[in-house]
Amino acid sequence: MERFVMEKLVQWKNKKNRKPMIIKGARQVGKTWLMKEFGHRYFKYTAYVNFDNNKYMKDVFEADYDIERILMAVNIASGTKIEPEETLIIFDEIQENPKAIASLKYFCENAPEYPVIAAGSLLGVAIHKGVSFPVGKADTLELHPLSFHEFLCAVGESGLVRLMDEMDLQLLKAYREKYIDWLKKYYYIGGMPEVVASFIDNRDFAEVRYLQNRIIEMYENDFSKHTTANELPRIRMVWNAIPMQLAKENKKFFFGKIKEGARAKDFEIAIEWLQDCGLIKKVNNISKPAVPLKAYVEFSAFKLYLVDVGLLGALSELDAMSILDGSSIFVEFKGALTEQYVLQELIANTEYTPYYYSETKSEGEIDFMIQKGKQIVPIEVKAEENLRAKSLKVYCEKYRPELAVRTSMSDYREQDWMTNIPLWMIARV
Repeated sequence: MERFVMEKLVQWKNKKNRKPMIIKGARQVGKTWLMKEFGHRYFKYTAYVNFDNNKYMKDVFEADYDIERILMAVNIASGTKIEPEETLIIFDEIQENPKAIASLKYFCENAPEYPVIAAGSLLGVAIHKGVSFPVGKADTLELHPLSFHEFLCAVGESGLVRLMDEMDLQLLKAYREKYIDWLKKYYYIGGMPEVVASFIDNRDFAEVRYLQNRIIEMYENDFSKHTTANELPRIRMVWNAIPMQLAKENKKFFFGKIKEGARAKDFEIAIEWLQDCGLIKKVNNISKPAVPLKAYVEFSAFKLYLVDVGLLGALSELDAMSILDGSSIFVEFKGALTEQYVLQELIANTEYTPYYYSETKSEGEIDFMIQKGKQIVPIEVKAEENLRAKSLKVYCEKYRPELAVRTSMSDYREQDWMTNIPLWMIARV
């Protein structure tokens, strides 16, 4: 299973002023596999240390930050030879050892010849609890579930990815049904590596859903293990409300739909916790489509999405036939799944920060807004081949953007006022 971020790790390995690397991301997105595979491919040795329930290594870092002593301990714990530039040192679940996080500063300053890569599913939670982070002394990389293009490569359809890279419009049109078929499968399966691997081996949608539910159960167990009794009910309420909120034509996340009389401030910590774990994505509204978009963020108006489109379907209890055959049960929810998918593609494949835009006195809404250099690009999401883009048309007539995008199940086409990008190609925006 190929992960496209491997290339970024290779670039990091070869950097002249390399710092320790921290990989962030939700549990089960494949951080451990990525680090080990990177070591296997590009280093002579790989020294792996997991800090979860590891008292020996915890005691090692409690003493001091003497790098030579720490390296000797890593050698003993991993049973691996430690050589400058030849050995990749992996610290997994590093949030379990705050002193190990702090030690990255000393690796950066005193021993840059030893490549260190670390990961932690709950690292963000640990930092918010007061764990010191080596600001400026470590590089960071966020790992997401498999993108649609990674998924296509994993299931043996790398030729479809090459077609998109080459932008052969005639061939893309000829294979559109195949793209649509795989995209619908991806809506159901999602990009969690274990789930994708199971589908590749068994082609069993029941097993896919079983594994997705197991991952959701694992996440929900983390709620009770790593939060206070006071915050736990709020975290669960936010988590369970996301599918329902996305299915509605809401312009923002409504707290009153979670609990009668609920206010934003009651759930701020719960939302922050879920974000720190990488389990949800927050997309803010902007008050004005102008450069820089970040200056016009409305922090009180936002939408929440899950980490993975497949998990959204599982949490919503959508069955495979509803999605693959497009049954009437799926009709009301297809917009939510499609928006979730597009957000994932934008986050995983581009450097852009997605926002959305809705005017207070207007029914229209632009699903996503990105800033591309000095351009503000509106993106309207359509779940089917619907070529009407009323909100986008109104927006374009008012603001005259250089580029406007509609993404749908229709073929690629450029019109005088907007470009239609097929959903399976939205990563190319």
